[in-house]
Amino acid sequence: MTQHTSSNIQMPRVDDRPVWDVVFAVYGYPALLLAHRLKVFTLLADNPRTLTEICDALNLKPRPAEAMLTVATALGFLSLQQERYALTAVTEEYLLLKSPNYFGFLWDLMIDNYQVCSFTSLEKSILTDSPQTYGGGDIYQSHEEQLELLHRFTSGMHSMSMASALVWPGVVDFSRHRVMLDIGGSSGAHSIGAALRLPNLQAIVLDFLQVCEVAEGYIVEYNLQERIKTCGTNIWNDHWPSADLHFFSNMYHDWSPEKCHFLTAKSFRYLESGGRIVIHEMLCNDDKTGPFAPAAFGMMMMGWTEGKQYTGLELSTMLEEIGFEDIQVHKAFGYYSIVIGRKP
Repeated sequence: MTQHTSSNIQMPRVDDRPVWDVVFAVYGYPALLLAHRLKVFTLLADNPRTLTEICDALNLKPRPAEAMLTVATALGFLSLQQERYALTAVTEEYLLLKSPNYFGFLWDLMIDNYQVCSFTSLEKSILTDSPQTYGGGDIYQSHEEQLELLHRFTSGMHSMSMASALVWPGVVDFSRHRVMLDIGGSSGAHSIGAALRLPNLQAIVLDFLQVCEVAEGYIVEYNLQERIKTCGTNIWNDHWPSADLHFFSNMYHDWSPEKCHFLTAKSFRYLESGGRIVIHEMLCNDDKTGPFAPAAFGMMMMGWTEGKQYTGLELSTMLEEIGFEDIQVHKAFGYYSIVIGRKP
């Protein structure tokens, strides 16, 4: 250890907030999951309440309740005025079950599988390059074997998709397309969003049969069963229906570059001439310097899948190598972007 003396010690060149932020993140964000699990946001949906009223309603002691509520307020999920906690717009939009953009099912999925983001699990993922969800192994095989897991996972995917599904169809002009193939479409959220924004578009959700059965419930919920169909398919082995728009959301980050290359080539083969491929992902900077959200998403993928978060350059290069032209990258909703290519 270096011997420090009063004569050679120097003031730090930068302050220590970044190292504290790591410590606080470990404790801060789980507080939001706890508030969700304890139904704090549901309780406050009717009217603002004081700390005492919240404690009485949820049977909590003031000290832990105030710690949790202060974090939720600091992170923008609650406001505090005249000693009464109230929901903010982001909470009303994403954390109340009645909202079409309800995000809570994804938080439930995170809570149910919290061991995946434990230090021990992430360490094992890093050291073995293998996912740890459901105790390790292939998550999709687990879904095939346990339908309850499949339903909860699909609901989580719907939670994280609906808001962005309403936005990307308006980022560029997709009005000339007739049929969208929503490949690995899960709940069908993006087909629903596209159909709502593009009145002349028909959509087909392509996924495993059991997933399609869940998607059909969401499609009926939006009364779009005349325009959105499902097709129970193994996307890797089976034939794809004819379409002039191929859409992938949060699919590429599930898979290795080799498997993404396979999907891209299969898309090129089945897409009509003049048709377009759209890849909807949170993209890392081309130089792999961030931003933090997609970088952290990549860590999540370490625990859940064999994939990673790609850069716009990596996906664009992949499209170009397969033969797509007119490749573009556009910012979409929140952290999401779309990478688009056209088949000549």
